[in-house]
Amino acid sequence: MMHRPIGVLDSGVGGISVLRELVALMPNENYIFYGDSYNAPYGTKSLEEVQRLTCAAAEHLVNRGAKALVVACNTATSAAINILRGRYPDIPVIGIEPALKPAVLASAHPRVLVMATPMTLREEKFHQLLEAHRTEAEIVSLPCPGLMEFVERGELQGEALENFLMDLLTEYREHPVDCVVLGCTHYPFVKNTIRKVLGEQVRIFDGGAGTARETRRRLEECGLRNTSAAQGKIWIENSLHAPKTVALCRQLLDFS
Repeated sequence: MMHRPIGVLDSGVGGISVLRELVALMPNENYIFYGDSYNAPYGTKSLEEVQRLTCAAAEHLVNRGAKALVVACNTATSAAINILRGRYPDIPVIGIEPALKPAVLASAHPRVLVMATPMTLREEKFHQLLEAHRTEAEIVSLPCPGLMEFVERGELQGEALENFLMDLLTEYREHPVDCVVLGCTHYPFVKNTIRKVLGEQVRIFDGGAGTARETRRRLEECGLRNTSAAQGKIWIENSLHAPKTVALCRQLLDFS
């Protein structure tokens, strides 16, 4: 059982940012990553559609032998994590949420910008997180439809991305923020351009490392940690079944 892979799912290729953290923390584990780029983006779909797609991706990974599920997508976590935990009570199911807490604690009453998909910002899970930290910081939410598509195309820098972010972040260039929380797992791959647009002084947070630590904790709790000293294997699958998409995932896995 402990040698079976950890299943990691995302609405596209962005969840590779979480897979990177998992591999860095637990390099001896085996992983199978499933990205649903055919149906991306999830963040602008209805709740019911995201639930259906997330459950289908999870079922695929469980059928492939996953010993645990990591939902490496903020939108899918918000929409379906409780459904998945009810459906698979015998394996750990770990979600991700925007890294609001460390951003809020970064300084005394900081101004924090949360960049995420429209659905992530709409769902109750985020509003509960927001409410828990509302008195500790000035928190501004910014829906970012269209941003994850740059990463899906492998467009991680360049003039078009910079112009898109300049328009999106105009208000926050004029009225600066202290911290940015990346509430979508695609966004860490464009954080250099976000920092370029907002200024080098801005601190940027994402939830990938915290999700990796929670996954390790849950595996240890369930006696599912792989004790082998050998480097684990990584399988990458995508609903597009396109070699260039898998190649992009491999590229993002080595991204620095």
